[in-house]
Amino acid sequence: MKTTDQLRELIKFARQCSPFYRKHLAAISASDDSLDNVPVVDPLQYWRESQRLDQWPVLTGPMASALVFKTGGSTSAGKLSIYEREEWRAFVTDFGQSLNAQFNPGDRVANLFFCGDLYASFLFTHDALRHVDTDITEFPFTGSVDLAALAETIPRQRINVLAGVPAQLLTFASWLSGRGQTLPEVETILYGGESLFAAQRTILRQAFPAARIASIGYASVDAGLIGVSHRDCSEGEHRMCDGHSIVEIIDEQTGEVIDTCERIGLLVLTNLTRRLMPVIRYPVGDRACWREPAGTAMRKFALKGRSASSERVRVGILSLMPGEIGERVRRDVGSDTWQLVIEQAMHKDVLTLKWVANHPSPAVAEANRTLEAGLIELYPLIEQLRKDQLLELRILHCTFEDLPRHPRSGKCLRVLDLRDYQHDAAESA
Repeated sequence: MKTTDQLRELIKFARQCSPFYRKHLAAISASDDSLDNVPVVDPLQYWRESQRLDQWPVLTGPMASALVFKTGGSTSAGKLSIYEREEWRAFVTDFGQSLNAQFNPGDRVANLFFCGDLYASFLFTHDALRHVDTDITEFPFTGSVDLAALAETIPRQRINVLAGVPAQLLTFASWLSGRGQTLPEVETILYGGESLFAAQRTILRQAFPAARIASIGYASVDAGLIGVSHRDCSEGEHRMCDGHSIVEIIDEQTGEVIDTCERIGLLVLTNLTRRLMPVIRYPVGDRACWREPAGTAMRKFALKGRSASSERVRVGILSLMPGEIGERVRRDVGSDTWQLVIEQAMHKDVLTLKWVANHPSPAVAEANRTLEAGLIELYPLIEQLRKDQLLELRILHCTFEDLPRHPRSGKCLRVLDLRDYQHDAAESA
């Protein structure tokens, strides 16, 4: 990989100023500035002690002029991500600029992302929309807007673009369909934070028959800007944001850098704009493949589901942390052998927790109920998603033989994402 001066300076700065990266890069010569030789970050080590920001070894200095957001997990376990104000400005500026092609002059945009409790999606979208060159008007509703009021306001104020997470958009679409309503005024739906699947697109089209549906872009509050969405991107596809971040795809078992098209591997990000909390060869938790040859400007890639080793799993608006789920399984039923399976049944996500008992026990049904209650305690949003018919939760006691393993390593796959990420390109044109 070609090493830029920007990347070389970032690696040097992280080595000098971050105790974590000083240790992480200890085996590499200071004169070796090849990104390929930098070890991929272990997220468990990266986020250790992140709840104590003044002592977090990843940081390169004290927080002075910064923004702090929460990323995933329950209230107690959510990680904290920090941006200096200039870093945040670069983030939202580049993301906003990437949205120029998604809008037409005069568009009126309903911002339906969520805010509060240190979550970033609403504020991020709001700030990014300020940097769109096209003349647009934002209606900052947030995701907690009353659906009846929203349905009334859209035609009255001629709102023609909706932006939000798929779960919120689907809830609104189901609410409309349940009342026999459609909103043909909506011309564009921009979703973010989670993939959108074929059956879910059908639900949206029933309520918004004239809408073009597209990703608003690919970013996370922990890693930053990962990919941008252009009109030539099919479902699941994004483009690199050259100069802001470097996307790599690597073999999950060998760590080999993948440059060929259509070969699936782990997506790894280096953010070139973050200094206070450096992000260098950080696995974002998704699998992906290249769609264009190496050397293509803003090279296109396609998402292919969550990695089995992911630190965070998104299911609708729900962020699940495999680590804390494993702790709950161990506490409630004394098992270290479990697997999280994610599937789609029409427009609904199906989440199955499989577990294996260490010793035969007749009290399996009671153990299943305990695990179900434990998951709901960890993630109260499960109840709301169930109520909205967007999620089905299953707890399944099984045997070792019932748990799929990696075909090469033989390791148990903690997360098995069986959702269909393959879409006809014509569907999203």
